[in-house]
Amino acid sequence: MCGLSAIYSYGAKAPPVDQWELNKISDHMTVRGPDGEGQWISRNGKLGLAHKRLAIIDTSDQGAQPMALLDDSGQEMLLITYNGEIYNFEELREELLQQGHRLTTRSDTEVLLHLYDRYGADMVEKLRGMYAFVIWDNRYNGIFMARDPFGIKPLYYSDDGQTIRIASQVKALLAGNKIGGAPDPAGHVGFFLLGYVPEPHTLYADIQAVPSGTTIWLEEGGNRKTNNFFDVRKHLADRVTNPYESEIAPKLRDVLTSSVRDHLVSDVPVGIFLSAGLDSTTLAGLASEISSASLISMTLQFKELSGSLMDEAPLAAEVASIYGMQHTTRTVIGSEFRNEINSLFASMDQPSIDGANTYFVAKEAASMGLKVALSGLGGDELFGGYPSFQQVPRLVNGLSWFPGLNFVGKAFRIISAPVLKQLTSSKYAGLFEYGGSFPGAYLLRRGLYMPWELPEILDPDFAAEGWQKLELMIRLNETIEGIANDAAKVSALEILWYMRNQLLRDSDWAGMAHSLEIRTPLVDGTLFRKVARMKASKKDLAGTLSKPLPDAILNRAKTGFYLPVREWLLGETSEEPQERGYRGWARKVYNGVS
Repeated sequence: MCGLSAIYSYGAKAPPVDQWELNKISDHMTVRGPDGEGQWISRNGKLGLAHKRLAIIDTSDQGAQPMALLDDSGQEMLLITYNGEIYNFEELREELLQQGHRLTTRSDTEVLLHLYDRYGADMVEKLRGMYAFVIWDNRYNGIFMARDPFGIKPLYYSDDGQTIRIASQVKALLAGNKIGGAPDPAGHVGFFLLGYVPEPHTLYADIQAVPSGTTIWLEEGGNRKTNNFFDVRKHLADRVTNPYESEIAPKLRDVLTSSVRDHLVSDVPVGIFLSAGLDSTTLAGLASEISSASLISMTLQFKELSGSLMDEAPLAAEVASIYGMQHTTRTVIGSEFRNEINSLFASMDQPSIDGANTYFVAKEAASMGLKVALSGLGGDELFGGYPSFQQVPRLVNGLSWFPGLNFVGKAFRIISAPVLKQLTSSKYAGLFEYGGSFPGAYLLRRGLYMPWELPEILDPDFAAEGWQKLELMIRLNETIEGIANDAAKVSALEILWYMRNQLLRDSDWAGMAHSLEIRTPLVDGTLFRKVARMKASKKDLAGTLSKPLPDAILNRAKTGFYLPVREWLLGETSEEPQERGYRGWARKVYNGVS
């Protein structure tokens, strides 16, 4: 895992690359790549590439970046700066060698260069991995950017019409001091509605995210081409309603084993984040079947949850013992959380109400000397593990038949909101106004605040502008367009909103805060293409193991990974926000990060 940056002066009036700016952007990301650094600026001063390296595959100096592919005359034909891992790079390397390419390193970076040389933009169709990269093509005077299908690896840019600046972090781009700090109202509104900033927005008007599953070609003069090469919705729309149960188990085991095996590829030891949930415990079991080495596992424990159903530590330790893992339980207490809170906020690239759990377990993994850890993230989205898979369709099917529901619902919300706010969650006021459609019901389920509450948090005019620009309800509806199956609709919403914008982004910043690469075998394009069509459940997932999980895991009620943030905050001062759920924490995060 690494930090990449690039500055491309593509416009006729653009000044040459400022090396000081490139240095400042890159240096902000040192923690992402403490093992090495590199920089390259073209002879004409139009392009600068920089890289901070966390060495995972081919840890020798041969894997250093920016990396060049030379032409027959010895001139630099292609150059790359890259963040990520290509898990099938050995297979691709062998294919390239058979096609006559000369590769001199054992790194996946060199494979990317040769793939681009041979296939151009179509190279992404061959990749299994998580990645964000920028390739300079000297033959056509342009740059090629790509981001993996699910957006596991971040990629941000700022384009003023003459110069484009690119980096792995928003804050890194700002560190160059050439980009204005004017706010993007949609980004701010999105955070309070959802607890994260939805892409392509950031908190800043001049910085955007490259959308997941997207490539961009930009050449000298400004001509550009954007291509969305991976569509989650398309695969979910093809879901088979009633596949034969007998066909699920062997197919599912094959694709899961393949993904786990590929995600274990590393030249350094690999650990695993282990909870008492079916996702991580199944990964642990499959990894133990595949790996010849004893894996290292770690679990978080909280004093406030000790002895309760929310305490995952005892069951996680039992699973680790069954599969022969070297296991550590890390106890986090409120005082440690409060002492770390400023570091936590500094590590967040964009505000998020989640991620603190990953921050602490990643810290433990790093303290054990690990550079790589597996996470069970993505299982709930793919196999219907969240309560939303039952709650959202039930709400929609129960209310959608009601004539004039939107009008009546709005009146109910206006009348009931002040009362309900004092008694229970204020979201209930919008039950009838929003509950009759999938986008509305999903917002009720996942929303932090509701749209009518925004003027109480932000300047009313700013909130109104952000709500209009965000187009949230339109975009949520577009997310499920063409999908007939109710469960598949919820899966699309959870994958393209909650998982993409919060869980994956949190895993990146929280892991990188400790120079730890977090891999997600259940968030994988190759696996998704096959599993998305299946009507498979979490129990089917667990059923792929040769050595079964204990009944206490299989029959355990879904609790989610709970972090007692509210209890810790309330223990800090009597003046901490008393709002329900994570609302008080959201305000603290917003003030600490933005």
